[in-house]
Amino acid sequence: MRIILNILLAITLLLTACNPVEKKKDKPIKIVCTTNILGDLVEVLAADQSTVVSLMGAGVDPHLYKATQGDLMELNSADVIIYNGLHLEGKMTEIFEKLSNRKNIIAATAGVDQRKLINNSDFKGAYDPHLWFDVKLWIEVIDYIAYQLSTIDGLNQELINQNKEAYIKQLQLLNEEVKSKISSIDKSQRVLITAHDAFAYFGRAYNIEVRGLQGISTLSEYGLMDVSELVDFIVERKIKAVFVESSVSDRSLKAVVQGCRSKGHDVVIGGTLYSDALGEKGSNAGTYIEMVKHNVNTIVENLR
Repeated sequence: MRIILNILLAITLLLTACNPVEKKKDKPIKIVCTTNILGDLVEVLAADQSTVVSLMGAGVDPHLYKATQGDLMELNSADVIIYNGLHLEGKMTEIFEKLSNRKNIIAATAGVDQRKLINNSDFKGAYDPHLWFDVKLWIEVIDYIAYQLSTIDGLNQELINQNKEAYIKQLQLLNEEVKSKISSIDKSQRVLITAHDAFAYFGRAYNIEVRGLQGISTLSEYGLMDVSELVDFIVERKIKAVFVESSVSDRSLKAVVQGCRSKGHDVVIGGTLYSDALGEKGSNAGTYIEMVKHNVNTIVENLR
């Protein structure tokens, strides 16, 4: 599959080089983002002066995602490419490297101080890429992307900064709302259990213990011992609910629920959280703010 994608990418680059298309002055800048979480952010900052494309839609797991031929065409026609980084889109790394010498490519997390990052227990020397679960930290990502976009010819720096400042004010209020709601859960029940360990930044920022059956990446495998240990933890702590994720199979957590019931503890699946992707546009989790509110409300309603 990698060989085929490399060939397709090479052909696409060659065709573009042989048939350059002069950019029309009134044509909007095309910004291609990997995830719809990033796409939503960029739409807030620059939708009024650009065309924004997200390669991965609702329910898509970026850890496992492989670029299609259509994706390569989108990337090659982009003026700007924005990806999360920190190996979230691990199967696309080689593509970004090949495009880096001829495209404006922005790694969204590159502007965050490494001291604020959480180590990735799955891979030595790597960091957890799920920064968006700490709203305050995500504001730093927004600030960095806004700065990078403001340096792109054809984008209005003043307008981007105006959009950024207005959005950050909304996120500062959201951050306080999340803190308040999570703190309303009794400390003994303030434990978030999900299929994979995507919520470490959320746990650190909002003082809630987090457990995931799989590691930080869904590429990590789990075994019977992992299930057994999590079952024992839930039974001992008398945890009320566990949560499935929109972009991850619920099979593993169903096994955990059955294991708890076999030991006399009736834990429930409390609902679906959005971890690596937003919901469909127009849904109650179609934007970043809506996604955060949905997740927090779902957690609080089932643990309080």
